[in-house]
Amino acid sequence: MNIKIIAVGKLKEKYTKEAIDEFKKRLGAYCSLSVVEIPAQEIKDDNLAQKYMEIEGEKILSAIKPDAYVVTLEILGKMLSSEEFAQKIKDLSNEGHNEIVFVIGGANGLSKAVSDRANFKLSFSKMTFTHQLIRIFLYEQIYRAFKIINNENYHR
Repeated sequence: MNIKIIAVGKLKEKYTKEAIDEFKKRLGAYCSLSVVEIPAQEIKDDNLAQKYMEIEGEKILSAIKPDAYVVTLEILGKMLSSEEFAQKIKDLSNEGHNEIVFVIGGANGLSKAVSDRANFKLSFSKMTFTHQLIRIFLYEQIYRAFKIINNENYHR
């Protein structure tokens, strides 16, 4: 299984980099993982936020293969338990999807074009989190999903 994470913005804090590096290392036993960081557009004028989001969206879409299964992280997406998330990944693999792409938008969210490209819209919560933290949550939940799928001791 190939997993790609496309995220707008770079990791800035040392603790987020360390946490994600740890999960990347752990995930190596279960999947091929790649990460694409899209540079965040610097917002100098709030009136142009929509335009910046569309620019980021074009860059996101250019990093997605036509046959990839795309999961966007959106506040209005569907919330899943860890077990349901694991089952989703297992089902996608069984259906022959070779690549799952997870997309984390920028500070202004995702463009309509990116949201429309999604095969599945996932929400971790109705709360808003920093993009740094949501990236850690995503890596951890992907790792947890593979542990559940393989009936390995991690998830309780």
